[in-house]
Amino acid sequence: MIDRTREIALKILYKIDKEGAFSNIALNEEISKNRNVLTDKDIGLISEIVYGTTTWKLTLDEIIKNYSNIKLKKISPWILNILRMGIYQIIFLDKIPKSAAVNESVNLAKRYGHKSSSNFVNAILRKVEKTDYDKFEEIEDEIERISKTTSMPQWIIEELLKEIPTKNVYEICKYSNLRPKVSIRINRLNNSKENVKKELEKINIKTEDGILDDFLILDKAKNIDNMEEYKKGEFTVQDEAAGLIPKILEPKENEIILDACSSPGGKTTYIAELMNNCGKIEAWDIYEHRVNLVKNAANRLKINIINTRVKDATVYDENYKEYFDKILLDVPCLGIGVLKRKPDIKWQRNKEDINNISKIQFKILETCSKYLKKGGYLVYSTCSILKEENQNVVEKFIKENNEFEIVEIKNIKSDFFNKYMKDNKYIQVCQNEYTDGFFICKIKRKN
Repeated sequence: MIDRTREIALKILYKIDKEGAFSNIALNEEISKNRNVLTDKDIGLISEIVYGTTTWKLTLDEIIKNYSNIKLKKISPWILNILRMGIYQIIFLDKIPKSAAVNESVNLAKRYGHKSSSNFVNAILRKVEKTDYDKFEEIEDEIERISKTTSMPQWIIEELLKEIPTKNVYEICKYSNLRPKVSIRINRLNNSKENVKKELEKINIKTEDGILDDFLILDKAKNIDNMEEYKKGEFTVQDEAAGLIPKILEPKENEIILDACSSPGGKTTYIAELMNNCGKIEAWDIYEHRVNLVKNAANRLKINIINTRVKDATVYDENYKEYFDKILLDVPCLGIGVLKRKPDIKWQRNKEDINNISKIQFKILETCSKYLKKGGYLVYSTCSILKEENQNVVEKFIKENNEFEIVEIKNIKSDFFNKYMKDNKYIQVCQNEYTDGFFICKIKRKN
C-alpha cells in the first residue's frame, strides 16, 4: 500500500522539478486539495520532505551518482525524485527508520515506474542505508567542497567569494539550509504584544521576544493561517530582516508613501501600521494576482490607507512627479538571501540572471526616484546578498543623479542589525540562524 503523505510529497517535487513550480505555492496547493484527509503530522512530514529534498538536491544527486550505473538524465524524473526523497529521509531524518524510508520508496517506484525501477531504487537505497556519508568533507577544491557539503550551486559560491572570505561563505551556505524560525509581527493597530503572547500561550504556543520591538518568535507553530488570532488580523508572519526595512523608511502619520513593488504586502502593511493607519500609501505591483495579495493582507489587518494599483514600476508616469514624501523600492531580485524559505530558487536561477535583474533594478530606481519630493527619502532594498544587485546598482544611480545622496541609517536600536552596517551607508544582512539575508540603503533627494 502506498503511503499517502510520501506520494503527495513526490507529486509536489515533480511539479517543482519538471514544471518550474515554486515550492511554497505547490506545497500549499496540494495540502489544500487534500486537507480533509491529512493530519497535522502528515502535513509536517510532507513539508519536511519537500523542503528538505529541494534544499539538498545537489548533494542528494551526487550521492545517487556514486551508486548508480545509470546517468541522472537517463533516470525517469519520478524515479529520480523517489531516490532523492528516500536518501533525504535516510541521511537527514533521524526519527524515520531507514527501513521505512527504503520500503516506502520502493512502493512508490512500483507505482511510478516498473519492476526494474523498484529493484533499482531498492538497490541504491540499501547501499546508502549502510554508508556513513561524510566523504564530501574530504574534497580538496574549496568551491567543490562547499558546493557538495552544503548543496549550493558553484556559481553562487563563486559570486560570494568575490567579496566574502571563504569561512563566511561556508557559513552563509550552511545557514541557507536551516529551516527558518517562525517570526510574527504584532499588528499594533489591533492588539498589543503582551496580549497576543497570552492568547498564543492559551493554545500552547510558546513565544519569545524578537530582535525588533513588534516581533515574536513562535516555537513549533503549525497552520498559522488557520489560527483565529491570525484571521482577526492580530499579527502577520514576517522575517525580522524584512521588518527592518519599513522601520528604516521611518514613515510618519499623514505622509504620502509609495511602495512600488509591494506584493505580497508584508512591508506595505507594516508601513501602514507604523503610520497608525493615517495618511496614504500607493501600493503597486505588475500583476493583478499579486496586487490582490496586498489587498487581502490589508483587509485582514483592518488597514484602509493602502490604495493598490496594477502598475509597472519601470515605466515613468508624469502624474506622480515629485508626489511622494517617501518611497520604498523592495525591488525584484535573485532571492539568494531567502533560500531557507524558497530553496527552489537555487535551481531556477543561473549566473546570467544577475546582469538581467540588475538592469531591471536600476530602471525601477531611476524611474521611481523621479516621484520623490525634494527633501524626501527613498529606501532601496533586496532579499539578495550579491553586490551586483545591491551596492553596484545604488552607486551607479548616485553617480548619474547628483541631486540624490546616500544617508546614514541612524534609527536602528539593535546591536544585532548594527553589526551588519557597511561604511555607515548600507545594511547587508547575510543569512544567519535568526533571519534571512537582506540589503538596505537609504537615499535622500536633496532640497
